Amino acid sequence: MTLDAAIVDLRNYTIRLRGMAEFLDVFDRLAMPVQLKYLGAPLGMFTSAVGPLNQVIHLWGFDDMGQFEARHAARDRDPDWPAYLQASAHLITAQENRLIRRAVLPSLAGR
Repeated sequence: MTLDAAIVDLRNYTIRLRGMAEFLDVFDRLAMPVQLKYLGAPLGMFTSAVGPLNQVIHLWGFDDMGQFEARHAARDRDPDWPAYLQASAHLITAQENRLIRRAVLPSLAGR
């Protein structure tokens, strides 16, 4: 995915207290291989440093809603995906998901 994606899937996970290291390990070992296979590389992954803590934020870009839906459906059908869901269930206390659109500004054209 590129930074000029029309739609960005912004996900914010709140991780249980002192569970961040375990979550990042589980995500890297079990989720990332499946995510990369179907969604491509993320636009970015971050952890919170100021404000609400114990949060992981990741962004994936898509050309349109059809691509978003098709790729997520394929990922969800992958036989390896449930292993991540099971291994991370006790670590995630909340999840927020947003689909955001790129703002087109003439001053940013070509950047």
